[in-house]
This record gives sequence, structure tokens and C-alpha cells, in this order.
Amino acid sequence: MQTPFRARRRAARGGGSRGIVLIEVLVALLIFMFGILGFIGLQTALVRAGAEADLRANAAYLANEVLGRMWSDIGNLAGYAGATSCTATACTEWRSKVQALMPGGTAAITVDSATGNVSVRIEWTLPGGSTHRYETQSNVSAKSAI
Repeated sequence: MQTPFRARRRAARGGGSRGIVLIEVLVALLIFMFGILGFIGLQTALVRAGAEADLRANAAYLANEVLGRMWSDIGNLAGYAGATSCTATACTEWRSKVQALMPGGTAAITVDSATGNVSVRIEWTLPGGSTHRYETQSNVSAKSAI
């Protein structure tokens, strides 16, 4: 049979080690929570970057689309020029598409009828307020064969 002194001594040793284990568990949980918060922040940044890349791809597609429309309507090349509007039917349809696909999307087309040099600039504004721009230049001209 144990004496009361030895029983108290064993209880004191066991209780102290339980307190250390509890502190170790709390520290491990704290480290785990910081890791989870970091992962959530990384995931948010990846989603934002993916959305921005999608918008840049849409802008490149739209710019190439209007250049293709110009090639098919080469006789009316001057009708595509304009900072906010244009006279060619295909151009007005295209501008509507830009506004539908790009948040706050605007487009400006510059045409040099003498040389056939064309500049297409598409701008859009992200919900956070930052404005982005995609600009491309090409030559759209009918060369007569000699």
C-alpha cells in the first residue's frame, strides 16, 4: 500500500506533464492555422490572377477578331476608325461585343487609309479599380499584283 505522500508526488508529476502536452498541442494548432490562412491567401491570389489572364486573352481575341473583320471588309477600312464609335456595321457589332465581354470595356481603332496601318486598343477596368490595356498593330491593305 502506498503512503499518501507518494500518491501526491505521482499526481503532481502526471499533472505537470499534462500541462506541457496541452501547450504543445495549442502551439501545433496555431502553426496549422497560420498554414491554412496562408493557403487561403494563395488560393485567392491564384483565382484573381486567373481571372485577369482570362480578360487579357479575351482582349487579344477581340483585337484579332476586328482585324479579321477589316480584312473581309477592306473596301470600307476607314469606317472602322474611331475612339468611341465607328460607321461600319461589323465594327459597331464588334464594339458591342467588347462592352459585353470586358468589364468597363472600351475600344479605339486608328486607321491610316494611305498605308493600311491599323492600331487596335482595348481597355478594361477590373472591379478593384485598376485599368488594363491591350494594344496591337497590323497592316491591312490590298496590294495589287504587278
